[in-house]
This record gives sequence, C-alpha cells and structure tokens, in this order.
Amino acid sequence: MSAPAPQPELPTLPVTFRPTRTRVVLLTVGAAMFLVITAVALTLEQLSPGERASFVFTALLFFGVLALLSRPKIVATEDGVTVVNLTRTRRLSWAEVLRVNLRVGDPWVFLDLSDGTSMPALGIQPGIAKQQAIRDARTLRALAENHGTGTDIG
Repeated sequence: MSAPAPQPELPTLPVTFRPTRTRVVLLTVGAAMFLVITAVALTLEQLSPGERASFVFTALLFFGVLALLSRPKIVATEDGVTVVNLTRTRRLSWAEVLRVNLRVGDPWVFLDLSDGTSMPALGIQPGIAKQQAIRDARTLRALAENHGTGTDIG
C-alpha cells in the first residue's frame, strides 16, 4: 500500500473483514482430512476400537487446528473495532487506532495504537486474495480516519 490510492467509499457499519478464501480452503481441507482419516480408521479391520478412536481423535485435532486458523476477523462498528485473532479477541475504540498498515511483504494488517504499540490484525491477509486484502485495508484505514483521531502518514 505504498502508492496513494483514491479514498474508498465508506461501507455501512457494522462491517466484517475476514480472509474468506483462506477460510474456505482451511475448513474444506479440514473436513476432507477428517472424513478421510475417519474412513481409513473404520475400514482397517486390524485396528482395535481404541486405535480407531485415536485415529478419529487425531482427525478431530487436525480439524480443530485448521478451524482455529480460520477464525481471524475484524469487525468495525460505530463504536470501534473488534480484532479476533487466533486465540485472542480485543475490542478497540476508534480513538485507539492511529493507523492501519499493510506494507509490501506483510502477512496481515498491523494496527498502530495510541499506546505506542502495534497490533497484528489477522482478519485482513493478502495471502490468497491480495487485491481484496488491499481493498479491505484501505477501507479499514478510511474508517479509522473518519471515525477516530488517526491520521494517514503516508
């Protein structure tokens, strides 16, 4: 996001940003892995019931990890932003968000906060859908500038 771009039209709030393609891939692969591992466990006749259960438990564990990886999102409301990352959810007021950054090579958006820290926001990731992530980051930046005290420094 180094080149200046036209200011995006602000969406009607609330709006949710999430890496939809990544989420679909993760959940589809997780479900497929679960089905295949469970089918293998049920078709292998030499396995004891305990071994079959361990196959299914392992399949559930794999699916759970992929579901956890598909969890990130950013929800923008009139009151602020809720950032849902892998294991933590943090609610920020608009005044706390000084800047929204998505630089070349960044794996996700970073929010510069008023307390001097930077917070990763995994809900916008350029991995599979780069152009969508850039549009979402610009929209979130415009929302932060419109609703908060943040400014765009570059």
